[in-house]
Amino acid sequence: MLAPVLHILPLTTIQRKRLLPVPGVLHARLNQRLSAGDVVAEARWAREHLLIDVARKLGVSPATADRLIVCKEGDELIANSLIAMTRGPFPRQVRAPRDGRVVVAGGGRVLLEVGEVNLVLRAGLPGQVIEVIPDRGVVIQTAGALIQGVWGNGRIESGVLFNLMDAPDTVLRPDRLDVSLRGMVILGGIVHDAETLNTAAELPVRGLILSSLNPPLLPLALQMRYPILVTDGFGHIPMNSAAYRLLSTNVKREASVNAESTDRFSGARPEVIIPLPVAIEPVPPADVIAFAEGQQVRLRAGTRYGAIGSIVRLYEEAVSLPSGLRAPAAEVRLETNEELLVPLANLEVVG
Repeated sequence: MLAPVLHILPLTTIQRKRLLPVPGVLHARLNQRLSAGDVVAEARWAREHLLIDVARKLGVSPATADRLIVCKEGDELIANSLIAMTRGPFPRQVRAPRDGRVVVAGGGRVLLEVGEVNLVLRAGLPGQVIEVIPDRGVVIQTAGALIQGVWGNGRIESGVLFNLMDAPDTVLRPDRLDVSLRGMVILGGIVHDAETLNTAAELPVRGLILSSLNPPLLPLALQMRYPILVTDGFGHIPMNSAAYRLLSTNVKREASVNAESTDRFSGARPEVIIPLPVAIEPVPPADVIAFAEGQQVRLRAGTRYGAIGSIVRLYEEAVSLPSGLRAPAAEVRLETNEELLVPLANLEVVG
């Protein structure tokens, strides 16, 4: 049975495809060296579309309306610009309700793109451009430590990693955050209160790496302008030992935090990348591998959610579980030496 892989690696080759959701303008070139915050591409993106029925508003046929429309595809209109007007002593007019760009004009109607924003795509990691995808983005490669999480607030930033965790179950309080941490990426632990997130924003920090987050804080976390990456889940969950060990031993290094959303279709996950110098490029990690005895795994469900262990026996055929269900499973020995029978569907390989 194939297993999903949670990458927590001290050294690996990392390749990431960075793409705009719509065609745009590229600023990066092949073989260019980038920092995490460099803009690689930009695009203009409209959040809304307005369909204006000119024929109905003027009380004429679509064919007649087409002759009266004075704008064309691609025109930039400001609010109250003239779209169409009838002739005669008492002309009727149709004007643009908002600033926008004409997408289609025809059939007696005009379609406007409005609420346009400039969409900026940043590299998200330092490295070299190894492929250019015309009008959409690039593929970037680097080498270093890779730590993936389970949730991110969609922000990207980089800075020097600073550790405020004394143990995997450390709770980050607002009084631990002071002006000396301005511009740092903070390894913080568990966050229970909104004041902690707001204090981090006021400094401001370059990012928070948390083991878990109180669920009611999710809307606030999404509003923060710095990246927030959660390694293990929501509630009061200590950081898994593999991530804690790797992050806490890389303090004072530059860390890039890409707190993008998890996407099981593309394989994207929020992640921390710590660039490291190498003489020879290490082997890139696999995103999916087969379960095998001896593998380090992480529990993805149950009362021991987030715990790290190793597979001591693999049952590829369905076996009876304590719940009464039958499913492929594995005997897992946790770091506490406790052994559990766990469905394979509740495990992911750490590596």
